[in-house]
Amino acid sequence: MKKGITKAELTELLKRTQAEFENYRKRNEAEFRSFAESASLNVIQKLLPVLDNFELALKTEGHDDLLKGFEMIYSQFKTLLESEGLEEITTNKIFNPEIHEAILTQKSKEPEGTILEVFQKGYKIKDKILRHARVKVAKC
Repeated sequence: MKKGITKAELTELLKRTQAEFENYRKRNEAEFRSFAESASLNVIQKLLPVLDNFELALKTEGHDDLLKGFEMIYSQFKTLLESEGLEEITTNKIFNPEIHEAILTQKSKEPEGTILEVFQKGYKIKDKILRHARVKVAKC
């Protein structure tokens, strides 16, 4: 004769499964925290040369040298962010509410919905919008 599982055995199995799941959850949270810290450290480590170049630029005495230093830092910083997947949102002449934020409108001879000016560039990583481009849009 086959013997069934008793209520006590079932209760013990449930407690064990619950404890195993709780341990899994805690391990998973710890791994996620570790991954996030590692990613943060990686980005900060990549930013250190930019910080070094800012310090060098601030030590220069000539105005032209200072400007050249800041241009180099800007280029280095932009390249670093692009290597991490950052993309500038292209601002065509036509307003698109999915990627643009209209902060001003102005009467214009241009067709309605035409972007007249970009106040702040927008950025995305892959298809995720980090910041909408802030623009001035023509109205009739």
